This record gives sequence, structure tokens and C-alpha cells, in this order.
Amino acid sequence: MKITRLRALLLTAAFILLLPLIGMIFTSEVDWGLPDFIIMGVLLFGTAFIIDLIFKKVRTTEKRIIYAAVVLGILFLVWAELAVGIIGSPFAGS
Repeated sequence: MKITRLRALLLTAAFILLLPLIGMIFTSEVDWGLPDFIIMGVLLFGTAFIIDLIFKKVRTTEKRIIYAAVVLGILFLVWAELAVGIIGSPFAGS
């Protein structure tokens, strides 16, 4: 069975999304609700689709790396903002 790039990206996103679920089993410090899983799922799977699109459309390796790094940087900024509110937007819950 050949694993395509998109399938590998989606499996990675699913694995990352499983980490808080497993953490909730072993500790009470991880407290995610259904909305948290939905939002993070949209972020992770959306990022996977965008990175796959970048790799399909962009020809040069340097540009692929730059564009993918920008997308991952945006993902991490949104994630940090939703988690702890580094920018102080209304999305952080403050």
C-alpha cells in the first residue's frame, strides 16, 4: 500500500489530535471539550491540506520550504493565541 503525501499529513494531524485525548485519560490537567477538539482538528487538517496544496503547486524546493514554514508559523501563532492569548485578541477568551 502506497502512502501518499496527503495521507501521511492527515495521519500526522490525527496523531497530534490524539495526544490531548490520551492526556485526558492519564491526568486531570488536560481538560479539552468537544469544541477544543473541533477547532484543533480544523486547524490541523486545514494546515495539512494547505501544505499538500503547496507541494503540488509550487515547483522549487526553496519556495516550498518557505511557504510551508509560513503556514506552520501561522498555525503555531493561532494555536498559541487560542491556548494562552499571546496577542490578547478576543479569541483567547480574555
